[in-house]
Amino acid sequence: MAAPDFRTLRYFVAVAEERSVGKAARRLNMAQPPLSVHIKNLEAAVGTPLFRRAARGMEITDAGNALFQRAKEALLLANEGFDAARAIGSGSRGRLTIGTMVVLSYLVLPRLENTLRAKLPDVEIQYVELNAANNVSALTDSDVSVAICIPPIVHAGIAAERIGTQPLMLAVRADSPLARMSSIPMERLSGMPLIGLPVPDGDVDKSVIASMLRRHDVSMPIAQRVETMVSALALVLAGKGVAILPACARIGRPPGVVFRPLRNVDARMDIAACWRSDWQSPLIEPFLACARASLRQAA
Repeated sequence: MAAPDFRTLRYFVAVAEERSVGKAARRLNMAQPPLSVHIKNLEAAVGTPLFRRAARGMEITDAGNALFQRAKEALLLANEGFDAARAIGSGSRGRLTIGTMVVLSYLVLPRLENTLRAKLPDVEIQYVELNAANNVSALTDSDVSVAICIPPIVHAGIAAERIGTQPLMLAVRADSPLARMSSIPMERLSGMPLIGLPVPDGDVDKSVIASMLRRHDVSMPIAQRVETMVSALALVLAGKGVAILPACARIGRPPGVVFRPLRNVDARMDIAACWRSDWQSPLIEPFLACARASLRQAA
């Protein structure tokens, strides 16, 4: 016969605890006859009596006691499961795997970690290091729930929302003549080799840096393109060219490289939270709120 359902187990546990069908029926807010039928059907299903009808009420048998202990555990686990599902559905529990780029880690993570722990104390939070080469696959393969990227990811199936910006600056060797200037006129960059970053979808027209250079009618040959800003800084240090990077890259600059602002230029690179557009989670909104607040504090 089919295994009893949770309702039948709940009825059985009530009778076992009350030692009376009548008292159990009142506790369950139901009539006594249908409750008796449920108990009889349950005994038929397990193939042995679960109670002895005695003058003092319903006495549980050894078989009934074995079922009673396990039925209580099953009901407890089921209730815990329902509670966990409700908590995850409401965003108060769950798991959030956050991908972030090295260049953003020191800027964002210390404040974000503390803000998230305060807002989502029962959510398991993990961090994964990303770069321009693996951030798209990390999201599409669900290795991370959400990624903090600069610049934002532009890819089908990935949603992105701006959570902050960073001004663009010039990274040069400390022994460069440009390093002796407090700010760099754009015309001084014309013809200088540029260590380039990846461009969105391989389309240079979508690059914030390329757009800024066009607006100022400055041409810079690409000496080499790299996947990470850390690599760009290493090549600047090696004397292969200069790099135009967001100001947050200063945090991880190696000795021998300095950053200088671009004179009379208000070009900025967006920082975005990115996630799979089909990921419908209640954790998205609290995460975005915490990420925005963290970047405002860092500004």
